[in-house]
Amino acid sequence: MNRNTRQLHPFFSEKSILFPVILLSGIGIIMVYSASSSISLENHNTLFYYMKKQALFFIISMCVMFVTASFPYKLYKSISYIILFCAIGLLIAVLVPALNIKAGGANRWLNLGGFIFQPAEFAKLALILFLGYSLSKKQELIKSFSVGFIPHAFTYLLFACLILIQPDFGTVVVLGIITWGMMFVSGVKILHLLSPAPLLLPIFYFFVYKVPYRLDRILGFLNPWDDPYNTGYQITHSLKAFGSGGIFGKGIGLGMQKMHYLPEPYTDFIFSIIGEELGLIGVFAVLCLYLILFVKGMNIAKTSNNLFGAITAAGLTMYVGVQVVINTGVALGLLPTKGLTLPFISYGGTSLVVNMAAMGILMNIGASSNDEQ
Repeated sequence: MNRNTRQLHPFFSEKSILFPVILLSGIGIIMVYSASSSISLENHNTLFYYMKKQALFFIISMCVMFVTASFPYKLYKSISYIILFCAIGLLIAVLVPALNIKAGGANRWLNLGGFIFQPAEFAKLALILFLGYSLSKKQELIKSFSVGFIPHAFTYLLFACLILIQPDFGTVVVLGIITWGMMFVSGVKILHLLSPAPLLLPIFYFFVYKVPYRLDRILGFLNPWDDPYNTGYQITHSLKAFGSGGIFGKGIGLGMQKMHYLPEPYTDFIFSIIGEELGLIGVFAVLCLYLILFVKGMNIAKTSNNLFGAITAAGLTMYVGVQVVINTGVALGLLPTKGLTLPFISYGGTSLVVNMAAMGILMNIGASSNDEQ
């Protein structure tokens, strides 16, 4: 690599991360406007309320990504425990009635002086940084059950318990996949990773079967057309959106499912609106941008000369990839309904800022790996 390229700031040198993120965020602003305009007009007497906020979130998050790309990623090794305890503190704070905001029967948001924040989003990034540091530090004993598996599984369990109280089962699933995935790439024994398998049945019983609304989601997923006006309502309308979009789509702003048919059209089910208005071509383009990010992230993890950087890069890539798979899988009726946003596209400030921060760290790992070669 030539000297001039090495001197570029990671924000600019890692173009295969920067460009997909900007394009996805731009698509997000447009689709948030299209999906939310009628709801915005009804609730706020303007078509542009959610679009303006998303554009502001984008500007803030780009600044955050630039900052996180500027700091040497190895710095996070020394502050990983501080970030971890901050995340735990925020997850506890969201349970305090005076601080939280309750919506849809859940306490997932903090009101910090007018600033609305979702601690579970920050918790994902905090857990990844902690696991990257801890798993890289314990490589000599990574095959040991008491050193390689127990501390990391326990940390995940602590996060899971705090998030389940909110409740937010979808985030618990995402964190579980990321934690086990990072332990796998770090060299933890497969037998150790599979050891909690006997607990899956009682977990399913108590957290799904015994919770009516979650059980309804499972039943609705298995046969949504059997009860299209109740348990299968979201999935059937999502599938109608994709079906009516065809190859080329109806055009931006011309979709019908966002007109109070499909719930959460500008957050959880924005991918369905993309399918309806941009068609198969739009869906394919969005998935290709995510694929570029995934391939680049895994390549950074593979080529990093630093173990902490490699494990952390893998975790950050899985962080985005898992959310994309679950969100698009739900929208296409391939997975049970979960309240997870589509990274960089769905409406939401906390999600966008944390996702951008993660990509900034990934940029720095990638640029640092290039300099070390």
